[in-house]
Amino acid sequence: MGMATTTLNRCPRCGNDNREDSYVCAFCGKRLRFERIENFSIFKRIEAEWQTPDKWYIQLLWLFTKPNKAFWSINHRRKNSPGYYILLFNALLFGLMGLAFFSHFNINAPDSILYVLNVFVAFLLFGFVYYFLFGFVLIWLFGKGANYAVNFSERLETRFGTIEDEKEYYSQAEMSPFSIYRGGTLHQQHAYKYKMMFCAFAPFLISNLIQILIILIAFPTVNLNVFVPFDPNVFNAIFSSPTWTALHLIDALIIAVWTPVLISIAIRELSNSSTTRVLISSFTIGIIVAILFYFLRPTFIF
Repeated sequence: MGMATTTLNRCPRCGNDNREDSYVCAFCGKRLRFERIENFSIFKRIEAEWQTPDKWYIQLLWLFTKPNKAFWSINHRRKNSPGYYILLFNALLFGLMGLAFFSHFNINAPDSILYVLNVFVAFLLFGFVYYFLFGFVLIWLFGKGANYAVNFSERLETRFGTIEDEKEYYSQAEMSPFSIYRGGTLHQQHAYKYKMMFCAFAPFLISNLIQILIILIAFPTVNLNVFVPFDPNVFNAIFSSPTWTALHLIDALIIAVWTPVLISIAIRELSNSSTTRVLISSFTIGIIVAILFYFLRPTFIF
């Protein structure tokens, strides 16, 4: 038993000590444990030699095609994570979504271009605030679930702490020379937790594009006269459209399935913990949020 514990703690490649429950070496990335879920390619931990950070747009592409490789790459340079780019792009798409809605209104007004610009800016700003707040709330919820599953917060605090603590504890004199193996340790940088975990909302880029097309095609067109008193009943045809069910279903599936997968990989890379345990907690939270936030909306069933 003592030999097994030593094997788990001490990396066979770089010789540095790791937590007993670590899944990869935090200094050189060598695999220390294997999970059955890694038989699925998207959950397999990457052991390749890391050399230079990939461009953010390459990482963004990998979030859709190879999420395990994307978060492995992001984890080596979390400061350069494309998480906030994803937030901005979702806000821009939300602005375009506003224009798609606006295209279904025949407005009797001389300055229609000004109306279009105002709609785009309003939806863009709303989309930025919405995805920012919604993202932080979801990250907080997923983080709480990960706390129960793998002690996420405690592992982050132990792993990163403060920069001063890290530099003092992992001084070059105390570490094996192999600890700077192809890119340095994963320890000696800030956690950048939110910036990295915001990458899990990349699927909304796809869903927003799909929803823009659905809005352009499926919603009815109404006439709006700005020279007469506003009649709210003019929106009845829009709000009673069954198309809303399709829009909510797309978002619900993203929150219940796709986002939990990505957030689980992000958490396991950040905390060097079990993928399976994090995945169970993330799916549970994602499904609950999808039910409460989307399936219970009045427009979902009409």
